[in-house]
Amino acid sequence: MTDRRPIGVFDSGVGGLTVAAALAARLPEESILYLGDTARLPYGTKSPETVARYTRANVAFLTARGVKAVVVACNTASALALEGLSTGLPLWGVIEPGAARAAAVSAGRIGVIGTEATVLSDAYGRALRRLRPELEVHSGACPLFVPLVEEGWLDDAVTEAVARRYLAPLLAREIDTLVLGCTHYPLLAPLLARVAGPAVALVDSARAVAEAVALGLTARGLAAPAGARREDHVCVTDGSERFARLAGEILGRPVALELVDVGAGEPGG
Repeated sequence: MTDRRPIGVFDSGVGGLTVAAALAARLPEESILYLGDTARLPYGTKSPETVARYTRANVAFLTARGVKAVVVACNTASALALEGLSTGLPLWGVIEPGAARAAAVSAGRIGVIGTEATVLSDAYGRALRRLRPELEVHSGACPLFVPLVEEGWLDDAVTEAVARRYLAPLLAREIDTLVLGCTHYPLLAPLLARVAGPAVALVDSARAVAEAVALGLTARGLAAPAGARREDHVCVTDGSERFARLAGEILGRPVALELVDVGAGEPGG
């Protein structure tokens, strides 16, 4: 069995395109429908109830557009909104695959950086301790990273100064692995690697998620047929030239954006 329908992927902004790029590399025959909820970013400072409401609205939009599976390429939404989310479709978040990768490579001390909401949820800490109870896990919120990435300041003196301040407490704990617990953060990977130093391994969930999706689609008979031509499409809830430029850099090609309205979610949600 095969299925030509696209995979739906969403994030609050441009960062989730790092996951879309990993999916495209691992699954070159799969089409991707990407939704960047740019009108409401960042998610990391929102309440759990609001993030859950936005997530349901985004999933409903992707489902209505005919996707065959959904990847929640947002650590905050994965941490706060997946439990109890009913879609009727195969669904993947980014935390479990990322935690599995970090647990596999760490010598014992792991640092996790993410949005305020992701860090407060301790989603990575719980996932890591389930896999290896002896791990030391130290977390730090980095709320300025998302706006810096969205601004395009990926290798800027200001961004480096912010990174040094954020990472200092984790490096003082002598971490050996750093989990990039937000899909915007891989865009800062060269800078973060420079700040963290060669003794610290950086882990992001994009490749691990892509592998999980590949296995899951095949197991369910939902993989695209051999030789299928990929057709990718990028939707945003608030368009900008900056988003289009960053998206083009991530995906390696010019990107046309469709401006959409996903709705606010259910009233009172």
